Amino acid sequence: MYRKILVPSDGTVLSEKAIMAAIQFAASHPGCKIVGLSVAEPLSFNQIEALTKSTESDYLLREQLSAQSRVKRIAEMAEEAGVPCETVVAQSTKPNEEIVRIADEHDCDCIFMASHGRKGLNKLFIGSETQKVLATAHVPVLVYR
Repeated sequence: MYRKILVPSDGTVLSEKAIMAAIQFAASHPGCKIVGLSVAEPLSFNQIEALTKSTESDYLLREQLSAQSRVKRIAEMAEEAGVPCETVVAQSTKPNEEIVRIADEHDCDCIFMASHGRKGLNKLFIGSETQKVLATAHVPVLVYR
């Protein structure tokens, strides 16, 4: 049924659990492949004004390295489970738009993402990025809670 599943990661504990669940889900669909995605978020304009250029470039480098580390982890987990995986690192101030764009660009037929864990009453609600993906995605979105 599913051929290619986009699995975005933001590095949270819930995101890690969603990755494991997505890989198990893919493994149960013969021939299914994972596309691991992490979006490095540059600073907003207001944040940039408060920083020096060297601080800004250091921040962007750290974000890129962190995103690369997250997709490497997805690839390792998929390999351990015998699920084919490709990875993508993107840069955007709007991760939800990037998730939808990458899903379209890579012909994914499903997005499997975390609801983004919160504490207290907020844990009952879906995160804002997840809500935006649900509202704009052109493919089914499986939300892991």
